Amino acid sequence: MIRHHVATASRGKQRLRTLGVATMAALALGLSACTTPDFGTGHGALSLPRDTGTGIPLPAGASIENPGTRRGIEVDEQPLLGSLKPDGRTAAERVPSIVQRGYLIVGIQQSQNLLSFRDPTTGQLSGFEVDLAHEIAQDIFGDRNAVDFRFVESQHRVHTLQTGKVDFLLSTLTITPERQQDVAFSTPYLSTNTRLLVNRNSEIGRLEDLADRTVCVTDNSTGINLARLHSPSASILKVVTWADCLYAMQHNQADAILVDDVILSGLEIQDPYTEIVGPSIDFDIYGVGMPKPARSADADEVAEAEGLVRQVNSTLERIRDDGTWWRLFHHWFDGRLWTTGPPPLHYRDYDAA
Repeated sequence: MIRHHVATASRGKQRLRTLGVATMAALALGLSACTTPDFGTGHGALSLPRDTGTGIPLPAGASIENPGTRRGIEVDEQPLLGSLKPDGRTAAERVPSIVQRGYLIVGIQQSQNLLSFRDPTTGQLSGFEVDLAHEIAQDIFGDRNAVDFRFVESQHRVHTLQTGKVDFLLSTLTITPERQQDVAFSTPYLSTNTRLLVNRNSEIGRLEDLADRTVCVTDNSTGINLARLHSPSASILKVVTWADCLYAMQHNQADAILVDDVILSGLEIQDPYTEIVGPSIDFDIYGVGMPKPARSADADEVAEAEGLVRQVNSTLERIRDDGTWWRLFHHWFDGRLWTTGPPPLHYRDYDAA
């Protein structure tokens, strides 16, 4: 049985926006002005029937950072700490309490089209990251459906992990030196390039073109610092979900969305009047995020925490070797994203598995 629960958000609000491809496509069209699209002439030009009304409230929980409020920080390149290698033990030996429970508890985001979303035709959670969770469950229990999915919002992901509400996160969590202080990461499972999503014919081709305009990001995302650095005269709209960014752009509350191309490709599908533009602004890798044991943890707790990392990495190695990774990538991103393949394995040199 696949169980679906909802993680409680801060500020006393729950935001259940289960949006599939067809649902979001309808939303994108429904939110535009009630005019007939004019497909223009030449070069496949599209006019943009956008809502030009005033007084439309920002998405719930959104805020605007005015230009110059904070300065961007040049981030020094720091080496990432490698993950733990798989060992020769069984799942029951690595994660006995999870095996005894009989299912995984996995934190995901609920409206990440192509990554984790509810398919409107089947009613099931779908996407690249959802499929990865099923593969991990298959290797532990012999049952790919032994997963309890919990919905977590982007800005609360690490907190949810630290409170023990989930076994791990599969939620576009970028591996960074700062996050590695609080999160135990797997070896990377996906690499991405940070770019812009804009309205067609917007004349925006790169982040520097956003001077005196507004760029949308999710709160606490790495894109906030990139916007401050590369377009200091732009306003920054900070929202709860990337679906909120698309809503804001459709209502002329934002001129561009700044995030990884994997996420942008899912948004682009939902709105035919948008396109991904510009060179890569940054390069990121996603990893499965797992809790670090507390300093007061006993030896058994530490062993199981490390065992979970090794167990997840054993699945990531297996799907690389048997072709599953390529099958999943082609299924979800073929024709939209280019890749050289799964990211290189990254383990600690000194780890004695």
